[in-house]
Amino acid sequence: MNKGIRFTEEFRQDAVAQVVERGYAVSEVAERLGISTKSLYTWKAQCAKSPHVRSEVAEQAAEIRRLK
Repeated sequence: MNKGIRFTEEFRQDAVAQVVERGYAVSEVAERLGISTKSLYTWKAQCAKSPHVRSEVAEQAAEIRRLK
């Protein structure tokens, strides 16, 4: 049984960061990335529960700001 498309952890983190850190609407990000809003809300909830993931997202955001 096929469970659908699997997304990388990096893809998920970036999608959540667009909502949480950059302030885009969930529906806008989901449409732009071709994913369901349900998936994005699920990833966002998982991110909120995992301090390790939050720190990785924060580190990536800091690195992006530094590179800009």
